[in-house]
Amino acid sequence: MAVVFAYVTTGSEAEAARIGRALVEERLAASVNILPGARSIYRWRGRVEEAAEAVLIAKTRADRFTDLSARVRELHSYELPCIVALRIEGGNAGYLDWIRHESLPCPAPDAAGGG
Repeated sequence: MAVVFAYVTTGSEAEAARIGRALVEERLAASVNILPGARSIYRWRGRVEEAAEAVLIAKTRADRFTDLSARVRELHSYELPCIVALRIEGGNAGYLDWIRHESLPCPAPDAAGGG
């Protein structure tokens, strides 16, 4: 199973932390990095804008990216947030296996009452 970095920009470090914590708690990502102090220059509605932002990088399985993206959109303050997947082509095999394992959905409780 392929692993991806989900690159997300947010309006603040606090927003990145709130979204990142939800992604890890909900097993949509194995871990996140928050990089405060980003400065973005972009075109929006015909004007060039500039804003202070924070970058959130979430590590997850490629098959979880659609769910992760939907959850980020639910939690995000932006009308059109930047959420993109960057495929990881190689790396520490043990670390990539850890990402694959930690971003698996939780199994449903046993209907017979176990677990």
